[in-house]
Amino acid sequence: IEALLTAASPLIQEQFLPKLVSGQWSGTMNLTEPSAGSDLANVRTRAERQNDQSYKIFGTKIYITYGEHDLTENIIHLVLARTSHAPEGVKGLSLFVVPKFFINPDHTIGERNDVHCLSIEHKLGIKASPTAVLQFGDHGGATGYLVGDENRGLEYMFIMMNAARFAVGVQGIAIAQRSYQQAVSYAKERLQSKDLTGSDGPISIIHHPDVKRMLMTMRATTEGCRALATVAAAAYDAAHHHPDAEVRKQNALFYEFMVPLVKGYSTEMSLEVTSLGIQVHGGMGFIEETGAAQYYRDAKILTIYEGTTAIQANDLVGRKTARDGGQTAKALAGQVEQTENELLTH
Repeated sequence: IEALLTAASPLIQEQFLPKLVSGQWSGTMNLTEPSAGSDLANVRTRAERQNDQSYKIFGTKIYITYGEHDLTENIIHLVLARTSHAPEGVKGLSLFVVPKFFINPDHTIGERNDVHCLSIEHKLGIKASPTAVLQFGDHGGATGYLVGDENRGLEYMFIMMNAARFAVGVQGIAIAQRSYQQAVSYAKERLQSKDLTGSDGPISIIHHPDVKRMLMTMRATTEGCRALATVAAAAYDAAHHHPDAEVRKQNALFYEFMVPLVKGYSTEMSLEVTSLGIQVHGGMGFIEETGAAQYYRDAKILTIYEGTTAIQANDLVGRKTARDGGQTAKALAGQVEQTENELLTH
């Protein structure tokens, strides 16, 4: 929705946005291919321009979240592809809207477009989310409509990717919080061993020092990441709505700097917290019946999709820190130091 609002023509916006916003239709991001994972320069899906200004799309996309399902009446695919005579590398990528079903002039659902699901992946976690392999153009070409200008597709896709990276960071916080909630509940009820002072009988394990340590580690890291994400979200709001242009600019820089931190750290944190959640349950944590193991399995993808942790590190250092000679990073470090000094005086 945000990508179409930002970059698409009024005609495309009018055709697709109302029902995407209402939830009658859903959307997907189609970046990855069998030979193009993190390095999108290798994208080979091609787009051939037609006389009516539409394009025919040919290629295979993998790892497409909700790429095929029957929960909504239509699925609107946003697809990275390369037009003929486009330059090599990421600078030659364009973005296209490819609906699962064509839209009739009266905005009703029309015939099926030439995009089909080849398979649904069997995964370690997030099993309720259908991850699809999509094939475009096996029967003459899938019809797509250019978003914005040719060869600016990655720029437009990053509108989605930056939002998604922040959202995945919040996913990490959410699953860590849920793991902590369940671990606390279990620790309050599970009776095991006497306490260190020699109680008459077994006590709930939440009173054992090592269990307390694990639970407080889970809580502290989760709350710390939530604070990190909340501060970043507030900066995003200020960057869009503050009346002072300079304040908007500084908040935008701050938010962009924080996104790889929120995404990278919060997701790595979620793996540690959900692992501790299993540990608090002991042997029962390894048994599927409790559900503790599911959080651990589901958390693993968070460090991978929407840019691996290493890619977040490259983004933080190579782009967000280097682009202004480290000024944003230094300003942030200064704010942290100021807060530390204020805390020391109380």
